[in-house]
Amino acid sequence: MEWIAIIIASLIPYGVTIWTYLYPKESLLLGRRGIYKEEPEITESAIKNTKMKAKITIIVYPIVYIIVFVYIYSL
Repeated sequence: MEWIAIIIASLIPYGVTIWTYLYPKESLLLGRRGIYKEEPEITESAIKNTKMKAKITIIVYPIVYIIVFVYIYSL
């Protein structure tokens, strides 16, 4: 029963990563929007970099999670 809570809790960072991939500009400004008086310019390279990091995380996170999950429950 506790593994259900673990799975649900692990979906939160995965969801944030998907949101970061879909909306990279908003994710870069998260928590910093109030600092600027007007909308800051975010470079195209920063957006591409954020999307690439999110894409790698979307691919690697489930693989690592499955390996850890199988290792823990195979003991």
